[in-house]
Amino acid sequence: MSEPLFAPWRFAYVTTADNRDRSGCIFCSAFGSADDRATLTLWREAHSFALLNRYPYTSGHAMIAPVAHVAELEALEPATLTEMMDGARRLVGILRRLYRPHGFNIGFNLGEAAGAGIEEHLHLHVVPRWRGDTSFMTVTGGVRVIPEELETTFDRVRELLGERGGG
Repeated sequence: MSEPLFAPWRFAYVTTADNRDRSGCIFCSAFGSADDRATLTLWREAHSFALLNRYPYTSGHAMIAPVAHVAELEALEPATLTEMMDGARRLVGILRRLYRPHGFNIGFNLGEAAGAGIEEHLHLHVVPRWRGDTSFMTVTGGVRVIPEELETTFDRVRELLGERGGG
């Protein structure tokens, strides 16, 4: 007998995933918004910014995107790439302190064939990982179990950013 798995936050995604307005770039919109909580934007810098993934693989799954609307890694200016990597290092430190993961995946998905959900604006994923978090659930059920609400993750990360004087 199977047990029900309740993931109410996914309803909005599964019912609108094919109907999303794709006319605008979510990264450009997030960077231009003054409402960090609504866009889950963690910080902005001169060339890049960080935000939580609205549809995370795990708790704490964040992304760093260039301010410039760029699809190709080769098109990034060296200063932007440096700032993005510094941001990844910063996020790893914060997420390590908050969640105590066993490891991290950090990387770009360049192009649809590589798994990019948004091809037109490249972004760097920072994903905390724990032993056992790739259980059968994702493979057989197409479901990810996220044990923390995004708003809680946002508040926790922003609190640590404030402690370190960044953001």
